[in-house]
Amino acid sequence: MGLIERMTPVAGLRVMISGGASGIGEAIAAAFIEAKAQVHVCDVSEKALAAFRKRFPTALATPADVADRWAVDHVFAVHKERFGGLDVLINNAGIAGPTCGIDVMSESEWRSTVEINLNAQYRFAHHSAPMLKESEHGQMICISSVAGRLGYAWRTPYAATKWAIVGLVKSLAAELGPDGVRVNALLPGVIEGPRIDKVIAARARQTNISDEEMREQYINKISLRRMTTAEDVAAMALFLCAPAARNISGQAISVDGNVEYL
Repeated sequence: MGLIERMTPVAGLRVMISGGASGIGEAIAAAFIEAKAQVHVCDVSEKALAAFRKRFPTALATPADVADRWAVDHVFAVHKERFGGLDVLINNAGIAGPTCGIDVMSESEWRSTVEINLNAQYRFAHHSAPMLKESEHGQMICISSVAGRLGYAWRTPYAATKWAIVGLVKSLAAELGPDGVRVNALLPGVIEGPRIDKVIAARARQTNISDEEMREQYINKISLRRMTTAEDVAAMALFLCAPAARNISGQAISVDGNVEYL
């Protein structure tokens, strides 16, 4: 096998992506579809799912609230019926959570962020592990964040869950490695798009400056002085599933232009 061939995932991989109908999840789905994978996404947004189905008619798209254990059970039942097994799990679903001080944050705001960002990662890992062990190409990629390696004032539940994902990944890499399953985390940085626009606006209000000033602050925190795209993250996910990455496991890989602080 030549080097270029080793840099490309084998065709036909069975891939599941949580929160896969928009944003980073959709970009990862598009990349794997281009690589001739069999892709199944789930998402809580019916609108996003409808748009996804129109764009990618060959992919399977299932509605699911990842905070609902029964909905996740259903996703895996649908997946097994359609594909029979699983080669790659992209544990991606998540929310931004509140932007406010810990002293004014409500219990429900904290709990909802942990439920979606962390507990859902457990649910998908729990269901996928047996199938990944049976796969010749078993791989789990959990989406963390640059906030999983840096402190993030006024975004404490988000940062706490993203740090926890890194710990989960390193533990699962040790647990599943003897069965040939690789587990890695991707830590996206400041991703271009509507979601970061909302985050910037919320943080600007929290610190009493304009959105434009806050956007400039975000850019100036990045060594390369540019935001990352969802496609940048998708490219790394694709590489991790290629033969060339066969010995990469237990890693927290930043795709962020080197964010220096938050």
